[in-house]
Amino acid sequence: MLAAAVLVLFFTRSGTPSDSSPEAGFARDMGVHHAQAVEMSFVLRDKTSDQALRGLAYDIITTQSTQRGIFMGWLQQWGLDQSASRPPMAWMSGHGHGGGAATATAPGGTMPGMATPAEMDKLKAATGRDAEILFLQLMIRHHQGGVEMAEGLLRLSSRDEVRAFAQHIVDSQNAEIRTMKEFLAARGAQPLPAP
Repeated sequence: MLAAAVLVLFFTRSGTPSDSSPEAGFARDMGVHHAQAVEMSFVLRDKTSDQALRGLAYDIITTQSTQRGIFMGWLQQWGLDQSASRPPMAWMSGHGHGGGAATATAPGGTMPGMATPAEMDKLKAATGRDAEILFLQLMIRHHQGGVEMAEGLLRLSSRDEVRAFAQHIVDSQNAEIRTMKEFLAARGAQPLPAP
């Protein structure tokens, strides 16, 4: 339903975002961000027998894969490449991020909340309850970073369809963060520091 509304709004707007616009940067970066969330969710889904966690992983896989397709569709409709020569997060330069500079919570990373290669390796190697806890910790932080990016777009864009989609991400990921914090507390663990 949301995807249909976004497409209708797109076709009713005149003009398209430029290659260096916040909208194009958001679509590209959020596509990469979502791809990692999907990867982490596949890892967890195959490691746990907890049906609630398997359901959460499935929801993240399906929702974020679909959203990633919408982001890539926007770029295609706008006549823009799927990737750019600008560094990740350059669209938020001067708005809380240094346009490719590493963040304090993701050493060597470029987007808020992204798991490092070492964290991804640790998740892939973990088993049982340890895998569940690490997944929840990493995904809470990942979602917090996604919310930060979506809120950044809301501050920078006046394009209705992109703003509506960003607000949907803020609302849905905040709801999932609350659920994951409950799952984590039930396992006697705490979230990682927010990005």
